[in-house]
Amino acid sequence: METGLRAVCGFGDSVMKGIVVDRENSPADGIKYKISDKGFAARCRRNFGIDVENFARFGGMVTHGMKFLNRYADKVKEADYVLFEYGGNDCDYKWAEISERPDDVHHPNVPIDVFTAKYRELIDAVKALGTRPVLLTLPVLDPERYFRFLSKGLNGDNILKWLHGSVLNIDRWHERYNMEIMRLGVLTRTPVIDITSVFLERRNYSDYLCEDGIHPNEAGHRLIQGAIVSYLRRERSA
Repeated sequence: METGLRAVCGFGDSVMKGIVVDRENSPADGIKYKISDKGFAARCRRNFGIDVENFARFGGMVTHGMKFLNRYADKVKEADYVLFEYGGNDCDYKWAEISERPDDVHHPNVPIDVFTAKYRELIDAVKALGTRPVLLTLPVLDPERYFRFLSKGLNGDNILKWLHGSVLNIDRWHERYNMEIMRLGVLTRTPVIDITSVFLERRNYSDYLCEDGIHPNEAGHRLIQGAIVSYLRRERSA
């Protein structure tokens, strides 16, 4: 595909990084991860034949974003687009603390107001560098599969108590942050690529997720690549 693009930079978490479960080397009682060469960023690099600089980090949150954006500012200035994929870790909780104290008040890793403010700073900083930021929505999660993963070795009953008896409540704050990303796109006039819907369009989207219920597997990364390619085709032909 000819795009006329020079380079694209990516910042975000393990989804952007291309982290998947290493099924061959995972222990029987746990999960081991690896960086897949079939992650969506790597796929886009091969698809476009351009320089894709992936600065994402495992465990990355929007509060880490400015540090890495400043570190790689020279690369950002040379890029046509900067893709941001934050929110999955930001909206998550410290499950060990919830397991120990289910009756306490617990807050997400990055409260929603801080998430919004820090994300907006990143968007403004990229625009100030003369480059175009693009936001990615969040991939879906499988709450039942994720609950089994997060509660391993912890008091699952206590965690379920904090969840008011339903693992489906895991989806609620995840979607809240997803909606905030879309709202930020509107408020800042920043393009948003919807990678959520490409999963929801599938009859059983869990087939596109790893065993932990939160990381897309390689088939899921193919879906994300498709959404990005569709966006760039529309953008470059406009």
